[in-house]
Amino acid sequence: MKKVFISSALITLLFTAVSQAKVAPEQAQQLGNTLTPLGAQLAGNADGTIPAWTGGIQQAPQDYVPGEHHKDPFADEKPVLVINQSNVNQHKDKLSAGQIAMINQYPDYQIKVYPTHRTASFPKKVYDYSIQNSTRAELTQDGAGLVNAKVGAPFPIPNNGLEAIWNHLTRYRGEFITREYIQVTPQVDGSYTPVKFEQESLQYYAQENPEKDNLLFLYKQRITAPSNLAGQVLLVHETSNQVEDPRRAWRYDPGRRRASRTPTVAYDAPALASDGLSTVDNFDMYSGSPDKYNWELKGKKEMYVPYNAYQLHSEQLNYDDIIRPGHINQDYARYELHRVWVVEATLKDTETNIYSRRTFYLDEDSWQALLVDHYDENGQLWRVGEAHAINYYEVPVLWSTLDVLHDLKAKRYIAFGLDNNERMYDFASELTYSGFTASALRREGR
Repeated sequence: MKKVFISSALITLLFTAVSQAKVAPEQAQQLGNTLTPLGAQLAGNADGTIPAWTGGIQQAPQDYVPGEHHKDPFADEKPVLVINQSNVNQHKDKLSAGQIAMINQYPDYQIKVYPTHRTASFPKKVYDYSIQNSTRAELTQDGAGLVNAKVGAPFPIPNNGLEAIWNHLTRYRGEFITREYIQVTPQVDGSYTPVKFEQESLQYYAQENPEKDNLLFLYKQRITAPSNLAGQVLLVHETSNQVEDPRRAWRYDPGRRRASRTPTVAYDAPALASDGLSTVDNFDMYSGSPDKYNWELKGKKEMYVPYNAYQLHSEQLNYDDIIRPGHINQDYARYELHRVWVVEATLKDTETNIYSRRTFYLDEDSWQALLVDHYDENGQLWRVGEAHAINYYEVPVLWSTLDVLHDLKAKRYIAFGLDNNERMYDFASELTYSGFTASALRREGR
């Protein structure tokens, strides 16, 4: 009995510590002074290879028209460093274990490093709410739920790994998003069949006065090609506490012409049309409830990460230019030296997931997860995730244009978000809750 009492006391203590994790007003005063409003270090690094943050991209180029692909502000720049098998050991202190493994596994894999530009920028309200959130946001249910926060980063000055990953989960991506993209799962020889998706997303967390208080976002994903998959639709209601109120999801099956509730769109269930190379919680580099893992904030470090990937986003490229056996064409990938938060997620002894451990590298300027290393049940490095981000300067928002998850064992990968030949993202659509209901899903199917 004594042992049980001590364990319960410890659990209560941990719960209290998590639920009361707010910073003092005097600590919050760093935001907008020595720290950016989102909590990044305002100053550059000592040797000048990382510049100070001066607000990121403030406006779109004069000749940019919303609806076009985003022009590369740095098109004339050349790499300052190329890392490959010949020199990887000289630079491993600024690379993740996954990046090193990719270089060692593929002789043609390279990381082309360009000058660093801290281009991340967001609407003013995101900064204002991030500062407000810092002294009032709380986690509940042992970190599985979020309260007293909206629009901005809930924990711009994180005290632990849970707070840091919540910053990623809730990061600003606009309020309304309509987009088209291609997903591919190339075979070992590089052959692939493109799967085309149409997506609508209503981001309640990003709104000052949301229609619904207990939802982070609504998400609808429809396959339009190839013909054997076309017509499948996935609808997700993402809640702010998935232990207390689990994620709600429905699938529309065109073969049966019916929409049905599905409990399997969560955690490590296979992602739609992923050929077993990705899980549901791999979406957006990491999504869903964080309750299955213990989260540790390891600190911050300088790393070569995907950034300002305007070339990979270019409408001048076709998908055959990008897709290669084993990995995407690294000639078009751009890496820069940035500071990232390192967060270690270790599977709880009482939980199950195909990934026993994950290491996240979160951009200090945006909270976007740029790199994620995934380990199997034996603790071996298994999958390597990369998010190639750009600033969508008409919003503005820094968000990935292409997510890639490499499977080191299968020597294959899934590339999610290819948009070079698709209609560009629309952040101005007025979406409402009525378009994200099960009945709306059935009507669309008919």
